[in-house]
Amino acid sequence: MNAALAANAEDSALHLILLGNPNCGKTALFNLLTGSRQKVANYPGVTVDRKEGQMTTPLGKRFRVFDLPGAYSLNAVSIDEEVTRDVVLGVREGEQRPDLIVCVCDATNLKLNLRLVLEVRRLGRPMLLALNMTDLASKRGIEIDVPALQRELDMPVVNTVAVKRGGASALLEQLELAVRDVVPHAATWQAPDVADVTATQREVRRILAASVREPVIDTRFDERIDRVVLHPFWGMLILAATLFLMFQAVFSWAALPMEWIKGGVEAFGQLLAAQLPEGLLRSLLVDGIVAGVGSVLVFMPQILILFLFILALEDSGYLPRAAFLLDRLMGTVGLSGRSFIPLLSSFACAIPGIMAARTISNWRDRLATIMIAPLMTCSARLPVYALIIGAFIPQTTVAGVFNLQGLVLFALYLAGVVSAMAVAGVLKMTVAKGLQHPLMLELPSYRWPHGRNLLLGLLERARIFIHRVGNIILALMIVLWFLSTFPAAPADAIGPAIQYSYAGMLRHALEIVFAPIGFNWQISIALVPGMAAREVAVGALGTVYALSASGDDVAAQLAPMLAAGWSLPTAFSLLAWYVFSPQCLSTLAVVKRETNSWRYPLLMAGYLFALAYGAAFVTYRVSLALLGGPYA
Repeated sequence: MNAALAANAEDSALHLILLGNPNCGKTALFNLLTGSRQKVANYPGVTVDRKEGQMTTPLGKRFRVFDLPGAYSLNAVSIDEEVTRDVVLGVREGEQRPDLIVCVCDATNLKLNLRLVLEVRRLGRPMLLALNMTDLASKRGIEIDVPALQRELDMPVVNTVAVKRGGASALLEQLELAVRDVVPHAATWQAPDVADVTATQREVRRILAASVREPVIDTRFDERIDRVVLHPFWGMLILAATLFLMFQAVFSWAALPMEWIKGGVEAFGQLLAAQLPEGLLRSLLVDGIVAGVGSVLVFMPQILILFLFILALEDSGYLPRAAFLLDRLMGTVGLSGRSFIPLLSSFACAIPGIMAARTISNWRDRLATIMIAPLMTCSARLPVYALIIGAFIPQTTVAGVFNLQGLVLFALYLAGVVSAMAVAGVLKMTVAKGLQHPLMLELPSYRWPHGRNLLLGLLERARIFIHRVGNIILALMIVLWFLSTFPAAPADAIGPAIQYSYAGMLRHALEIVFAPIGFNWQISIALVPGMAAREVAVGALGTVYALSASGDDVAAQLAPMLAAGWSLPTAFSLLAWYVFSPQCLSTLAVVKRETNSWRYPLLMAGYLFALAYGAAFVTYRVSLALLGGPYA
């Protein structure tokens, strides 16, 4: 009964879409309107995000709100813009025609934003204009005559400040007046020619002259910064220093909270071990779940610090400049600066990075970006790197300033970037041959990162990480515990019980493959569940070593156990493996959906495995020759 009532209420709600240019604050307005009553899925047939939320106005009017992908024009040049165009026109399969269109405009940049508004206005659909960032426009001395703008556009215009509580009150009042306007046929639209574009630009200038007064903008501050930041030499040096600082902070800033989490995990494991009698339940909880999940959870501070830097760089307006700066360098390997932001996103996770490549209109450039995105060192590798570096690299300073562990981490990230550029160069000469396309992008004004946006971004990332720990990693640790515990060891067994288990049986086959690169049987077993999610390898090592140990060792003791049990060549070999390690299965599935072919995910998995094995083999053999020592 309740489900049926909810379904009827949803069907009776008006369909409202938020439309606007990228970076106009549209998604922030969506969050403000819908709060926690939202969900994210994909549009039918494509992997473009479909953000939907529920909203009820103070007088009880219900809306289903959709946040469309950002677009500059209905004349689509990317998959994202194609989806936006089709939803606006009401011709997208599986999508209901919108009842009301809210065009969100950046009040500080109406000259660019109004072009899309005029295109949509020609469709004759019910719509209104939300002037967002009006507080920032006011600070800059921009005066917008809202009644005059309303008359010129012949549509309601309201002011909004999406980053402030109550910043959408005027919009809510206007939505109270919205009336369902059923149009029997989908709107028609034709791609504009040169004359149409020229006429639209002329109309934008006329509207601005009639309704907006802008001060003489003093751009000297931005220009002074850009003269340094975009300089071919100093700009590259600043970018390298920024990334270097980021990796130093990952180790230096995270040390204390990691110790807190590590101590909590250790105390919890000891408490369980003391309270539970010897048996399968104690083994499952202490050796399987605490040792496995706890050894991954401890790395959350480092992942959040990495995301803090990425979010701050994005919010400050620096990222488009970094893309512009790297355009010429990336052009040498057949890419454009537009690939920079998808590749930077891949430092967090390859999946959103691959999906962000949809904004690249040229198929060959997009394919090359997708194929090298996994070589960017994603946050799932960070727990593995941090574990091995912490176990084998001393906590010392270099030149009295730099953290040696941070230097090693920076070198690993740099190795991934250099490898990606090398692979892109090969692709340029093979499957992605084609002309290089010029880069055109908007450089926003510099601004201090907004604290609330940073906090929300970090909370979202923490939620995603804990969700993975509590679902995927927990499930895999339980499966691995089962494989490592059953069948039980015989009565006359002289070694750890795990050697007689299913996992112990599997190790003999894996050792044949991985012994030449220095991996012992514990590493080989950990790599198998690591195919589901890379950070699972750390939890798998925690579980395997806990079940292999004679005492009650838990996750907090894993690093000392590795330092005592592995040779230095083995540690270096595993680091080299993870620079290129084959992708998790979910990433390969996304590549298949984005390219609509199994050819490219299979090619990706094959070349990554070959590179990982080759790099680990060379690293191990060279390390043995230089350092000496037997197989690990």
